[in-house]
Amino acid sequence: MIDILVYLFENYHDFSARPKTKMLKRRLSAVGFEDEAITVALGWLDGLKTTPLIERPRDQRALRVYLSEEQRKLGPDCLAFIAFLEAAEMLAPALRELVVEGAMLLDDDPVPLGKFKIIVLMILWSREQALEPLIVEELLDDGEHRLLH
Repeated sequence: MIDILVYLFENYHDFSARPKTKMLKRRLSAVGFEDEAITVALGWLDGLKTTPLIERPRDQRALRVYLSEEQRKLGPDCLAFIAFLEAAEMLAPALRELVVEGAMLLDDDPVPLGKFKIIVLMILWSREQALEPLIVEELLDDGEHRLLH
């Protein structure tokens, strides 16, 4: 799924400019992605776009307490990255919850930071958030190499 998401971001920088799901499935299949992975990835992306966000005013005193399962699955690196994005005001609380939910769906335990960054990027991209070039660069760097070629 992660490879498909990276491919989509690399080829369709503007989320709204991507082809409709049926055409996109054909294109992804033509470049060699498996049908099941395509269905999962596109279903997840479509769900992101339609999930309503409940925006609440930012309260500096508010604290997100992570369940022990979330702490284990996300690990210290992903949790620290969430804190970094929140401090940079790139991740509002409602988007943070989508990020946590998306990461919890991955099979990895704990979730590798590189995959987690792709989840963050896809959520911001699907919600057509303004993405600062330095943040995009950070999201595309897994610490060993850039995720896009």
